[in-house]
Amino acid sequence: MPQNVPAFEFTDDAKQVRAFVFDHWCAQGHAPTLREVHEATGFDRRRILQAYKELQLGIVITVDENTQNCNLLKAPPFSSFPSQVRAYIDDEFHSFVGCASEAIAFSHMPPFKDKTVRLESHCACCLEPVTLVSKNFELQSVTPPGVMLHISLSPYDWNNVDMRRMCDSMNYVIDADHAERYERDTATRGVLVNLDQAKMFVSNVANDRMWNYHWKPGILNPQMVIKGFQMMGVDTSPWGT
Repeated sequence: MPQNVPAFEFTDDAKQVRAFVFDHWCAQGHAPTLREVHEATGFDRRRILQAYKELQLGIVITVDENTQNCNLLKAPPFSSFPSQVRAYIDDEFHSFVGCASEAIAFSHMPPFKDKTVRLESHCACCLEPVTLVSKNFELQSVTPPGVMLHISLSPYDWNNVDMRRMCDSMNYVIDADHAERYERDTATRGVLVNLDQAKMFVSNVANDRMWNYHWKPGILNPQMVIKGFQMMGVDTSPWGT
């Protein structure tokens, strides 16, 4: 998934597949199979895979294009495999969440309106439990208090191939000392983002996802991402900026 992709528009096929993927994941807690996408859209295998590849280019999903079934790995905020965050809807496990930043917006999707979303995670340093409770895109509680989002990868290295490395670099930490120890453990440097700033970071996508059928493709411009964090008051100097 290259950076600075020229602006383009999703085809009607891509929009239809995207809508079904999110509806299905919200309802079932897991990604749809090709058969289920076919049954919902009437598209044949090649047409579905082409839509998947288009959605990956527009930073909506992550698929493994080297597999014959173009395996669907992520559709943020969802993850097909165990991740740093687990989402519970009204105290029942729903799904794994793609990353710690996207978790902030989980409760903002229309099917979860007025539902209580509990996000179970851990400190990246010590693996002590971290719990966030959210409803209608508003955090109700954070345990322990003071939890922050730590991002250990420069935006210049986001999406070199797909979203997985970027998502892997976004974790919760209990405080700055834990962030520093995590950086030593992983030989990385990162920035600290408070949860209000994290909400601002994901708001643009969250306000479109499932709310706007014609939601436009995302474009990753590292310089603009860094400028956005700086405007929020985030110290981006660990990224060399």
